[in-house]
Amino acid sequence: MKLQTIDVLILLAYLATMIFIGFYMRKKAKENKDSYLMGGKKLPWYMLGLSDASDMFDISGTMWMVSLCFVYGLKSIWIPWLWPVFNQVFLMMFLSKWLRRSNSNTGAAWLQTRFGMTGQGVKSSQIVVIAFALLSCFGFLAYGFVGLGKFIEIFIPWHIVKDYVPFDIPAKYIPHFYGIIFTIIATFYSVLGGMHSIVLGDVIKYSIMIIASISIAVIAMNHLNGNTLVLPNGWDSPFFGWNLNLDWSKIRPEVNDKIAADGYGIFGLFFMMMLLKGVFASLAGPAPNYDMQKILSTSSPKEASKMTGFVSIILLPVRYSMIIGLTVLALLYYNQLHIKNPLGEIDFELILPETVNKFMPVGVLGIVLTGLMGAFMGTFSGTLNAAQAYIVNDIYLKYINPNANNKKTISINYIVGIAVVIIGIILGFMANSVNEILQWIVGGLYGGYVAANCLKWYWWRFNANGFFWGMAAGIIAALVMPYLTTGLPLYWWPLLFIISLAASFGGTFLAPPTDEKVLKSFYKTVRPWGFWRPIHDLVLKDEPTFKANEGFKIDMFNVVLGIIAQLCLTALPMYFVLGMHLPLLFDIAILACIIFILKFTWWDRLED
Repeated sequence: MKLQTIDVLILLAYLATMIFIGFYMRKKAKENKDSYLMGGKKLPWYMLGLSDASDMFDISGTMWMVSLCFVYGLKSIWIPWLWPVFNQVFLMMFLSKWLRRSNSNTGAAWLQTRFGMTGQGVKSSQIVVIAFALLSCFGFLAYGFVGLGKFIEIFIPWHIVKDYVPFDIPAKYIPHFYGIIFTIIATFYSVLGGMHSIVLGDVIKYSIMIIASISIAVIAMNHLNGNTLVLPNGWDSPFFGWNLNLDWSKIRPEVNDKIAADGYGIFGLFFMMMLLKGVFASLAGPAPNYDMQKILSTSSPKEASKMTGFVSIILLPVRYSMIIGLTVLALLYYNQLHIKNPLGEIDFELILPETVNKFMPVGVLGIVLTGLMGAFMGTFSGTLNAAQAYIVNDIYLKYINPNANNKKTISINYIVGIAVVIIGIILGFMANSVNEILQWIVGGLYGGYVAANCLKWYWWRFNANGFFWGMAAGIIAALVMPYLTTGLPLYWWPLLFIISLAASFGGTFLAPPTDEKVLKSFYKTVRPWGFWRPIHDLVLKDEPTFKANEGFKIDMFNVVLGIIAQLCLTALPMYFVLGMHLPLLFDIAILACIIFILKFTWWDRLED
């Protein structure tokens, strides 16, 4: 199906609205640097939560998840644990409020709360966090850039526009050309309006995504009515054994090749690695990207907890309604899909744009296309904002021009934003696929992040010197590892973790403990649980009535319940669209019980 006039008008109206928002929010964003980068810390928690969910509902990730759902069926609900998606549960239960209590503007600035403001170790630790944050942001910008280009190429075939382009573009780089065009628009409203513009744009975009997702689910159910999906045994069950045991050889042999290429055949081992890495990564807290910036932008620790809890509720049922709807259509009409890239290779990441293009009716196609385009722009703008925050707050205002006035600071934000986008585009040209970038970010780069960031929360003796060496060793190992080994980056994770952990301990004991006053202030302000007994005893000498945080057991209990609830929210639309009524009822019953329990064990216990 080709885009009709109404579809084009819907898309153009959205793009025009985003540009208008940038101009409209420009004055408010220019009030001060906090207003530009963090919305003045006055935005409602539910708007920030919806904006955070909107950033996570990205076009590249959704293309990847649709390809996973097509290949792995309901077992695909586990694979996003690569991020891990359940880090939102850890944030919801305790880490968001710990982070927000610092009242910092970035992850690098937060380190002053933990390690103090002076000393070479403190300076080095801040530099390494900035380096990690920028590597992460650049990786996500490239990740979104590649996905967007693939998506657009389906709807605007190159042969239609090539005569209007005054230069030749090799087939390999056609998606990148499209990516550049729409990246420019996203850059415009993001840089101009700052966090105010981003959040308002995300709210509008997510409203469109809800309509698009429900529409896709309804269309899929209508097509499925009276038809039977031809599937391998086990596709419609989320449960698994040591081996995946999904055999597509008699249905779609090329899907077996995809499973082999992904490396998920021994699913039990893959799951164990995801869980091990995921728990430690979640305990480490949010990586320094748009997720952390949204938490730090809330008005209080209590609202930070509510915001991160709201993310899963608003994100998962909506996103997976779209994913399962598109998967059902792709399974029913697979032979009608053209999922070969310009080089003639089968690319399952093209299932999403191909299915949307062929089976969405006029009007609905425009809404879906606009929603997915907005998904790219939302993720892009949030990531860009995070990168700007680190460069401007933690480099420019700290080391280059500490006395910069508001006008100068806003101007630097504009320049930095444009520079970051250019670097992200260059990295996008170097990537072959969405999955390639994703695997490196979650399996490699984040492997170097986990050890040092776990220790900073839970062990009093850990110092800035240990943080620097732990992070530096992990990042360097993550950058080098692809050249030394093959296979899934996830399987490098234990080695990366051990290297980073050893460097963290070594660096810690080669330097004296953090200043006692800093540790006492951190312990009283953030109130973490963990190995803080010596500091707790020092605090008691000054404040005999001070009580330690004894919430470890209830927090872990809530985390387990929250992860189960998250899985139920994910599976719910899948059962519904597939017409699996009995599993759907069990899913709803489990979800209702967990919500009832969390009302008493989490919601009623929320505090600043």
